[in-house]
Amino acid sequence: MIIVIQCKDSVGLVAAISIVLAKAGSNIVSMREHVDLEENRFFARIVVDDLSDPRGTELALAGVLPPDAVVKVNPSPEKKIVVLVTKEYHCLGDILTRNHFKTLGASVQCVIGNHPDLQNITERFGIPFRYISHEDKSKERFETELKEAIFPFEPDYLILSKFMRILSPDFISTFMLKIINIHHSFLPAFIGANPYRQAFQRGVKIIGATAHFVTNDLDEGPIITQKIAPVNHSFTIKDLVRAGKENETAALAKAMHLVFEDRVFVYKNKTVVFD
Repeated sequence: MIIVIQCKDSVGLVAAISIVLAKAGSNIVSMREHVDLEENRFFARIVVDDLSDPRGTELALAGVLPPDAVVKVNPSPEKKIVVLVTKEYHCLGDILTRNHFKTLGASVQCVIGNHPDLQNITERFGIPFRYISHEDKSKERFETELKEAIFPFEPDYLILSKFMRILSPDFISTFMLKIINIHHSFLPAFIGANPYRQAFQRGVKIIGATAHFVTNDLDEGPIITQKIAPVNHSFTIKDLVRAGKENETAALAKAMHLVFEDRVFVYKNKTVVFD
């Protein structure tokens, strides 16, 4: 069972938490904590062997922590996700394979594409696919249809698996800090479209991929994880794209693993990650 805590830092927090758990008859298996000294912010992820009264323990912890404390005891052990795609298959293929072999740490409820290209591979894995075109309709109407398709599944997270559409503030606010995107550059470098072409023109010696939470600032949401690969002057744009896809798949997979295991804390525009 997992307990996650985020609050203002103060003296004696760890002792107070330990006392509450001891009174609940629960043994601490592991505890990771971090204090952001500049923000005076305390973060903790605790694994305990058992809790007979999770809700009571949550209330008891809140009672000994600062008033702004966010405490969650045993958040959904297996998350539900909806995956949004366009045409590129590499990240989706990895997600579907992990989901099939029960190594994803979450359950894929549905894949939604604004092009029909990935319907076949999705349905081969027994996952429903919804095609919602963005063409010949307003952005507002397109996103309304997306929401209507997403809501019945009650997902914990939306995964933008190369979903090459910019979402509106209204849509993002509906799923605040619940949307994970994979961007094909080592952010904050090469924000926006065509980052591999930007990297090629700049003559970089490494390329990267960044998995991050989506906010209203394009490609500037809290970073979860990043992967890099060395390149050199002989690489064409196609070579960069080919090498970059491996980065993208690895970075997204790692980010999902961390988020699904409740190892990622967000405060302002930064993350604390207990890897």
